[in-house]
Amino acid sequence: MPSISTMNQELHYLTLPDRKLAYQQRNAPCQEEKRTSVFFLGGFASDMEGTKATALDQYCHETGYGYTRFDYRGHGLSEGRFEDGTLGDWLDDACQVFDRLTKGPQLVIGSSMGGWLGLLLARARPQRVAGLIGIAAAPDFTEDLIRPSMTDAQKEAYARDGYFYESHDLNLPITKNFMEESLNHLVLRESFKLDCPVHLIHGQRDQEVPWQTALRTAAHIGQEAVKITLVKDGDHRLSRPQDLAFLYSSLEDLMP
Repeated sequence: MPSISTMNQELHYLTLPDRKLAYQQRNAPCQEEKRTSVFFLGGFASDMEGTKATALDQYCHETGYGYTRFDYRGHGLSEGRFEDGTLGDWLDDACQVFDRLTKGPQLVIGSSMGGWLGLLLARARPQRVAGLIGIAAAPDFTEDLIRPSMTDAQKEAYARDGYFYESHDLNLPITKNFMEESLNHLVLRESFKLDCPVHLIHGQRDQEVPWQTALRTAAHIGQEAVKITLVKDGDHRLSRPQDLAFLYSSLEDLMP
């Protein structure tokens, strides 16, 4: 299994009319190449220097796979303020990077919120997404996890100020704009079809996104090619050496 450390890669920016998105890309295929590459989608308030993102970079370096990772606006080294972003904004960032910087089929790997975005991307780009791996995927977490868990104090701040702070994790603002805009992207309210195989990996000791979310997600995907793996002692991050080794194995299983 490769080590987590990676070589120093050159940082690039995708310049769009209203923002610049930081990204790194390895072994970018030429226009004619048909080999499937890997496209990584990070989680809420995460960035492309996270453990899984960098571990996958090293793995793709050693195996020769093309690999793209990036920061959503307001995340990491990309422009923008985190509190101004919405799920739709970050989905648009993913689509812009996907369309402008990648070629050929892509195996999409989404972590936490990235798993939600991965489902949306696979539905939006069915001809190019060859497979999807969700790591502790958190579709609809705004409505199913955040809203029901709001305390009275948070509800009061939300109504008064238009945002509130979560009492744990990174203490970042959860804005009304973010919560309300996410209603446009819910996927667990009705069945939907994807044109690619899906593998959902979830730890049963996940304290942030319950493992039952993987079962609900699979039940809403209207196809047979959906696999679920529950890691009995795994947490939300699933970044231990054994977790990464399983991720690499899952990647190979989905590669055409």
